Amino acid sequence: MTVRIERVVTSGTFSLDGGTWDVDNNVWLVGDDREVIVIDPAHDATPILAAVGDRTVQAIVCTHGHDDHISAVGDLWDATKAPIWLNPADRMLWDVVYPEVGPDADLADGHVFTVGDVTLTALHTPGHSPGGTCLHAPALDAVFSGDTLFAGGPGATGRSYSDFDTIIASIRERLLTLPDQTVVHTGHGDTTTIGAEAPHLSEWIARGH
Repeated sequence: MTVRIERVVTSGTFSLDGGTWDVDNNVWLVGDDREVIVIDPAHDATPILAAVGDRTVQAIVCTHGHDDHISAVGDLWDATKAPIWLNPADRMLWDVVYPEVGPDADLADGHVFTVGDVTLTALHTPGHSPGGTCLHAPALDAVFSGDTLFAGGPGATGRSYSDFDTIIASIRERLLTLPDQTVVHTGHGDTTTIGAEAPHLSEWIARGH
């Protein structure tokens, strides 16, 4: 069966450092007709579960621990009992939302998930948060970038636990080294490609935060 990528957009808020903002999040599903991996279940589990249907959820993968990206994890776990993966460097962010319970597994650099006949490899890309992690699926010409890379530049670094020089290094060394045709499936907004973004690295550095 063919593995496909599906997007569910959910809406809610993001809170950090005493501020709260309205946001729309991309929730990504990677799977075939039998099984699926859910990336960044945000805000509302209902439309995510509707998209999952009767498939088995193999894993719930969090690219990072900001509350907007994990706010539907609890409800999705209640419904599926699928293991929750998060890089432990973001545990302090997780604990704000789920102080009573931790993730099920540590999302380490190089970990490989398999769904159908496709593999997704974890790429640790700190900067937006210490544990920020992307997932690269070469067979799909796809990378799921969370809030590390967007159409138009890197994710925000002007808040707690973030660092501009670190995110630039992550993008340069871990993402812009991927093939140009790789589609960047972002945590918010439109998709882009590595080839479209790579020429602008020097502009982002000059622009700074």
